[in-house]
Amino acid sequence: MVVRVALTGATGFIGGALVHRLQHDGVAVRVLVRPTADARRLPPGVERITGALDDPDSLARLVRGADTVVHCAGVVRGHGAGDFDPVNVEGVARLAAAVRAERPAPGIVHLSSLAARHPELSPYAASKRRGEDALLAAPGWSVLRPPVVYGPGDRELLPLLRVMARGWAPLVGPRDGRLSLVYVDDLVEAVLRLVAQGPTGRVFELDDGRPGGYAVEDIVAAVERWRRRRVVRVRVPAPLVAALARLNGFGARLRRRPPMLTPGKARELFHPTWTGDNAALTAATGWQPRIGLDEGLRRTLGGAAGTRAGERVLAQC
Repeated sequence: MVVRVALTGATGFIGGALVHRLQHDGVAVRVLVRPTADARRLPPGVERITGALDDPDSLARLVRGADTVVHCAGVVRGHGAGDFDPVNVEGVARLAAAVRAERPAPGIVHLSSLAARHPELSPYAASKRRGEDALLAAPGWSVLRPPVVYGPGDRELLPLLRVMARGWAPLVGPRDGRLSLVYVDDLVEAVLRLVAQGPTGRVFELDDGRPGGYAVEDIVAAVERWRRRRVVRVRVPAPLVAALARLNGFGARLRRRPPMLTPGKARELFHPTWTGDNAALTAATGWQPRIGLDEGLRRTLGGAAGTRAGERVLAQC
């Protein structure tokens, strides 16, 4: 029986959902919180360790006495390796060292990304693959590679869904491209199954159960069903996305903020296939996705589909 779970990334989208679920299930939770992080949404009763992934002392305190460490922390915005590697690679290596020094050593469940399949595409993808490699030094581990994760509180896909919900759909990527999605609650359940299973030494993918994933048109059609009105499609060509990526990177440097759209991210967007496969994870843990796209959109965007009241609620999100 799992007594205590140590968690990184608890103030983020996925980590926040996970810490609330763990506490709801009666699991003792200890989290690593950066001094500058906004921890107001953490539920009461969660033990907090103030520190960071570059602080070995705080990592030692985080993993001490834990049964399992769930590593959710990661950097998704940046220009190059210098932005991603300190957390996505070196942070994983330090966490693995802290786990290796603990007796008995807890297992690690590490949230990576499907991007790790193609490290050649971007500095972010390369950092996620190298982070997985750094985890090999830990005594016992499992890696989970989610596809696109969405749900209330998401900061990456949700802005695009809001634009679609208002009637406009920018179509970015190859016309025949496919991608998998997973609703955040299903991802949390998958993490819990791996925690309960114990270290497997394996890398798992997952998706929401849609065979072959989705075309962008499938997502737009689902938004149309939610809003009960047509969404106007606007195809965005690859050269324009590449130009916008360069411009956005320049502007981000001037503002001293990490950019989301970069040349590397543009290459990721135009990669033809980002689909996961649940078979190995289901065989190992019994996990099955429960929330399909239509239900996931209803939970993410709200239930007042097709009404002015629903759009006003959406605009305030």
